[in-house]
Amino acid sequence: MNYLAIDASTEACSVALQVNDNVYSRYELCPQSHSLRLLPMIDELLKEADVTLQQLDGLIFGQGPGSFTGVRIGVGVAQGLAFSANLPVVGVSGLQAMAQSAFEQYQQKQVIAAIDARMNEVYNGYFIVDDNNIMQAQCDEAVTPPEKLAQHFANIAPSAAYGVGTGWDAYSAQLSVLKSNDGSPEILFPNAVAMLTIGAAKFSQGLGVSAEEAQPVYVRDTVSWQKLPGRE
Repeated sequence: MNYLAIDASTEACSVALQVNDNVYSRYELCPQSHSLRLLPMIDELLKEADVTLQQLDGLIFGQGPGSFTGVRIGVGVAQGLAFSANLPVVGVSGLQAMAQSAFEQYQQKQVIAAIDARMNEVYNGYFIVDDNNIMQAQCDEAVTPPEKLAQHFANIAPSAAYGVGTGWDAYSAQLSVLKSNDGSPEILFPNAVAMLTIGAAKFSQGLGVSAEEAQPVYVRDTVSWQKLPGRE
């Protein structure tokens, strides 16, 4: 099966294309430039693989959590491409994708993903690899103050796990006790290559939906950048 995966939910802009047994990918750190880079990166991959969107079997998109703007850009591009080529879509968590990268690159089977969510919070999730070599969430993804994350995982993660994401560096004093790997994490952002693996598994389970049903997952439902007098 042939799939395209895209992600723009964090500072990284990532695209991966699976055609037969070949994988083509692009990955750039380009904060605030996703809207400019995402489509050209997709076009580059399609040309490199010598395929068209119409020849694909589905589209995989990073559903978040992460930057509100970035998540919306990724979902919007996915919807537009899927509409144009009449492709089904599936969303993949950026946290799960980072955990999948940790398994595929470093053979880590227990992973805590933590992304700096600003406002003194981290998006987080705990993942364990299943019998099909897919990292699966052991609890609902959440947004949590860093000083409360150890308590949040107390009954879920019995010991320190391999850490991925930007949250570990942003709040090292509060989070380091939860991480088994030393120093800055090797994996800081989601990569669309890992989303290919997870998305293909979802498609095989019949979880593909139409383009109009593609939905972001923000985790943080409301944003209060500044509380104004008389406002809730």
